[in-house]
Parts: sequence; structure tokens; C-alpha cells
Amino acid sequence: MAKSDKRKQSLYFPEDMLQEIQHEAWRQDRSLSWIVQKAWKIARNTIKQYPSVNDVDDGSTEHEDD
Repeated sequence: MAKSDKRKQSLYFPEDMLQEIQHEAWRQDRSLSWIVQKAWKIARNTIKQYPSVNDVDDGSTEHEDD
């Protein structure tokens, strides 16, 4: 079995989102950390499909043909 890497990290959420996560943690009798970790595991493939900031063409670059 792989050794668990337990590092502390501060994450900041909007108040309403934090309240939702806290409610769900209470409902499932789980920690906030557990809820966020499971949410990431479920959503990561979808999130990886989003373009990075550097991949987005905002139309501000000029083309030589213009």
C-alpha cells in the first residue's frame, strides 16, 4: 500500500461555496478535506479539458495577413 502524503495546504473558497461544502461534509459525516478530495477525483478529467490561460486566443494578436 502506498504511503499517504499528508501536507497542509490552505485553500480559499467563497463563503457560500464553503457553506455548501461544510453542509455536505456534515451530511455525509466526513471531513471538509475528504469532500474536496473526492470532488477533485470526480471532476479532474473534466477540468483537464479546459484550456489553460495560455491556450485561449482572445483575438488581441494581429495577423501578418491583415
